[in-house]
Amino acid sequence: MNGAEIVPGVEALIAEIGPVDGPIASALRAVHRHRFVPPVGLAHAPDDTVRLIDRDADPADWMAAVYTDTSIVTQLDDGRSAVEDLDGDYTSSASAPSTVVELLRWLGAERGQRVLEVGTGTGWTAALLCHLVGAANVTSVEIDPVVAGQAAWRLAEAELRPHLVVGDGADGCAERAPFDRVHVTCGVRTIPYAWVRQARPGAVIVLPYSPGFGTSHGLRLVTTRDGTAYGRFPGFASYMMMRSQRPRPVRPPRGPEDRRHLTTRVDPRTIAHAPAGADLAVAALTGVACHGSAEPDEDGDLYRMWLSDPEEPGSWAVVDWRPDAEEYEVFQVGDRPLWDEVTDAYFRWVSWGEPGRERFGMTVTADGQRVWLDDPGRPL
Repeated sequence: MNGAEIVPGVEALIAEIGPVDGPIASALRAVHRHRFVPPVGLAHAPDDTVRLIDRDADPADWMAAVYTDTSIVTQLDDGRSAVEDLDGDYTSSASAPSTVVELLRWLGAERGQRVLEVGTGTGWTAALLCHLVGAANVTSVEIDPVVAGQAAWRLAEAELRPHLVVGDGADGCAERAPFDRVHVTCGVRTIPYAWVRQARPGAVIVLPYSPGFGTSHGLRLVTTRDGTAYGRFPGFASYMMMRSQRPRPVRPPRGPEDRRHLTTRVDPRTIAHAPAGADLAVAALTGVACHGSAEPDEDGDLYRMWLSDPEEPGSWAVVDWRPDAEEYEVFQVGDRPLWDEVTDAYFRWVSWGEPGRERFGMTVTADGQRVWLDDPGRPL
């Protein structure tokens, strides 16, 4: 790796991200992002606009996107669709540099520590970790063999050789344990206990916690000698879901008896646009996932919220908001009254004084995980 190479975009990127100093700034200057971004990608800007970038067709635009604080989608539909098609599910990307830096700050990795990375992706974060702790101390696991092969090639081109594994990152890498740090670059709803089991007491695990309700959250856990991990949610972090934890598609109603039409006085946007603390509380109390969209239809403006049970595809609900309506329509399928559960959980959060994300935490044991408020002794 030629750390002496001068790339003007690096300093501009560091300035855009904000104050970055110490070892992470040194890593950003030594490990140039353009070495790890494929020639073609979809640059996803903070305002949600997306554009195709092509190094061969427009090298200046490609380089500008690479050294802007934006995520770049590098794979669609697990490789079944070409990125140039612009249409498909995002399944691999070069994460936004500010997000990468934030997780590395929470991780606090130091020279000589053994690090497990879950989700190699383009290889850029693995390269940054190599600079921070030494390549021999980095183990990176990637489930997609094509993505893993491309990352291995780029890392070798940069003269970095961490230990690379093709497999399910949920399993960790027992033969390389114990780890001092676990760095996860994919969203998870259920924390695999293998990460705790393979970590040394006092180790730090950093991951994007994505329960599926509203926003996602960064989670920083610390392991203890009895095999328990405790942590809090220091901020926002959103990544593509781990493949083994992707939500399953809902099933259609079996028949008229399987669906119910109701009305509600609660504006679904109140729930959908609630703060991150509400999202955490509702997810922990119900386990329900949701997403919403605002769009015009033949009757005017429409906001539609979808609710689903990740464990039971047969239970889901749709809530529609329309302007000037006194009540809103609820369409529920399956045995669970999802809308009732979600609104009950939301108003329970309100009754607690609307606590913010920073007041919540999580405990992970071999028996499962629990979200708590203020103290591990107050599980939700």
